Amino acid sequence: MKSILFICLGNICRSPVVEAVARKEFANAGLAIAVASAGTGDYHIGEPADARAIASAACCGYDASAHRARQVGAADFERFDALLAMDRANLRELERRWPQHRGRAALFLPFAGVAQPHEVPDPYYGDARDFARVVELARAGLHGLIERCRNTA
Repeated sequence: MKSILFICLGNICRSPVVEAVARKEFANAGLAIAVASAGTGDYHIGEPADARAIASAACCGYDASAHRARQVGAADFERFDALLAMDRANLRELERRWPQHRGRAALFLPFAGVAQPHEVPDPYYGDARDFARVVELARAGLHGLIERCRNTA
């Protein structure tokens, strides 16, 4: 696997944090895997990540400050080796919009070998604990992805 796109709804909370964690953890593991993130919605195109997401990532040593939201597009199915959605709703949306690519996208945590939970919950209407949980799940998922990449190399 050479490239991964992480996908959530607005691309300002979950997927930019997972992207930031992935960038650093893949580099630390010596894996040259390109990462990016996008949203299924167009609500925040061009905006930075949510300040709470940036802060929760920074508390753990991950930098999401340069992020700018974008919307996933059909070309992403060709550009990336894996498209990993944060939850079932966004996975269904990808499959609805691009039925010709059904099966190309997957849920991030199960794909990474995390047994439970299956979804990264949306922290947008939550508090700092909810944003910290996203970082925690991102780290668990990245641990699994690193192992998966090493085992398939």
